[in-house]
Amino acid sequence: MTQHFLPKQQLQLLIDCLRAEGYGVIGPKVKDDAIVFEELADATELPYGIEEDSAPGRYQLKKARHKRAFAFNTGPQGLKPFLFAPEQELWRAEHTDDGLIFRQSFPAIRPLAFIGLRACDLAALALQDKHFAEGPYPDPSYQAKRQQLFIVAVNCSRSASTCFCVSTGDGPSAESGFDLCLDELDRGYLINVGSDKGQRIADKLGLEAASGAKRAVATRQHQRAVQQQERQMPDEKTLMTLVDKLDDQRWQDIAERCLACGNCTSVCPTCFCSKQESHSDIKGQASSQVRLWDSCFSEQHSYIVGKVIRNEISQRYRQWVLHKLANWQLQYGRSGCVGCGRCIAWCPVAIDLVEEARALCLGDKP
Repeated sequence: MTQHFLPKQQLQLLIDCLRAEGYGVIGPKVKDDAIVFEELADATELPYGIEEDSAPGRYQLKKARHKRAFAFNTGPQGLKPFLFAPEQELWRAEHTDDGLIFRQSFPAIRPLAFIGLRACDLAALALQDKHFAEGPYPDPSYQAKRQQLFIVAVNCSRSASTCFCVSTGDGPSAESGFDLCLDELDRGYLINVGSDKGQRIADKLGLEAASGAKRAVATRQHQRAVQQQERQMPDEKTLMTLVDKLDDQRWQDIAERCLACGNCTSVCPTCFCSKQESHSDIKGQASSQVRLWDSCFSEQHSYIVGKVIRNEISQRYRQWVLHKLANWQLQYGRSGCVGCGRCIAWCPVAIDLVEEARALCLGDKP
């Protein structure tokens, strides 16, 4: 790809161009001591000079010496809440003079441009697409939101201690799935164009050609991010051996620590378990069917015909790991893990998915 350069002080121009094209611009901000994605009014709202310090069971922000806007890695939230909403009405039933009428609910769709997504987020998006947009029963709401999406990815210049995307083949640099992709340097951004939509925006920015020296800096940043990753998830062929470990004592050992809180599934950018509830108005004249996020760690998630199938936490953790790392390969042609490390950092008892997978598959001793 031909690389161009956008000076640091012109980042606002990119936001303005996206807004002029009709997009609501979503980007990273500091909120409640974490990096979250919210609507941006101005580039000054970005988390300049902020990095995260993460480890198993720990995530906190810290100030850095630099003044970069995208030096953090992943926070607790990616694209998932915007495309696969935590709560969404699916249909409504209403009593009218003509009888009971059913109507499909369809949320208002607003074009959104995301700035700051990482390679692992794009890999997760591709998996969500397989389930919600490309499967036998596509979700029309998801499809509509997805079609209106514009993605400005940012390649990672460093890796957190919890990152392992190199071993899953999903980072730390994005190769596809974006409209524009940035490499952040101290004085600006290298820009790669990944789509016709991206080219239209790039044409409005008055970009200069990127020098060889700037490209060399981006290459060194990529190499550093690769070298910083110490965790390594077993390869997908090895992960398939998990199906032969159903009675391994390790599951019980994990259950003695696991709280079954579901944090790992909430922050995971690929998990999509849900449940449905019926809501009615106080007069009983209308009701709605609502889809809510759920987790395979929930006891009621395995409730079938009057019986909970997975009573024990060990069974629920095993279900999550087997589905994520092994059975997704049969469904979607790859593991459901993209190496972002969110589940490790946001587990309150510091359970390390990579450590547990290696112990089960390879016999590694933590």
